[in-house]
Amino acid sequence: MNRQAQAAVLFLTGGAILHAALTDLYLRYVKAGLQPLLLAAGVVLIATAIATVWYERQAARTSAGNGPLAERHHEAAAGTDAGKATAADTGAGIAAEAPAHTDASVQVGTLADPNDHGHGDAEAHAHREPRISWLLVLPLLALILVAPPALGSYSAMRTGTALQKQPWGFADLPAGDTIRLNLVDYAGRAAYDHGRSLDHRHIKIAGLLALDRDGTPYLVRMALSCCAADAQPVKIGLTGRIPPVLRPDSWLEVTGTYTTKRTKDPVNDGIIPFLDVTEVKPVKAPRDPYDESWNG
Repeated sequence: MNRQAQAAVLFLTGGAILHAALTDLYLRYVKAGLQPLLLAAGVVLIATAIATVWYERQAARTSAGNGPLAERHHEAAAGTDAGKATAADTGAGIAAEAPAHTDASVQVGTLADPNDHGHGDAEAHAHREPRISWLLVLPLLALILVAPPALGSYSAMRTGTALQKQPWGFADLPAGDTIRLNLVDYAGRAAYDHGRSLDHRHIKIAGLLALDRDGTPYLVRMALSCCAADAQPVKIGLTGRIPPVLRPDSWLEVTGTYTTKRTKDPVNDGIIPFLDVTEVKPVKAPRDPYDESWNG
């Protein structure tokens, strides 16, 4: 891979990162707060690619400009060598008086110098880059051609719940018979506050539908600390008026009331509270499918 190919890979990578950061695509990989860093990284990669191409062209122009000068220098060196050869002929008679075997040994030594390892020939050939370096293109192609979906029910049901007790407690809820809560907020209040602030209220919650092996429905939000690689689910079980047909990975908005029913996550024994459902309706997936509220 030569410098031009390296610059092309850098440019395409930077362009792909900028495209992801300027659209909602980056939300499938990292949390929303990292968008400025992605934009900066994309700009740096593109600038590096442009600088690489510019320096390569400057170096090529410099080499082409030094060509005539190098040729004149070679001709001058050749004239100097010719003068030295004439002076050497003048002392040929003196050299002839030396023993013949000495001349032969000198000539042989000159023709086969044991210390000569062919550095001149080695320097004349440019080193070729290993072909394995082209494997660097594979992640680029994956970034450009493959747009993976956000983590869904498959990952959620095979990962333990990330529900945590909040040491600072829970804020007061707004007045009203029906309130809209974040799934993580409801799960925390139901599990660790024992539903004190949720009694006699209708609660609306949106989330991703997941089913366990027994067919029990759960509403899930995947919580992020940094990126999709560290995503963990927060789950609430659904009971009550459940539709007869449920499709995993569909987004639902459920309305219901607090119930004391709870279970333990079979993966890590974490608490999973339930919601007594009175109404279910499908909704469109949110712009950001991950939840970041649980870790501040």
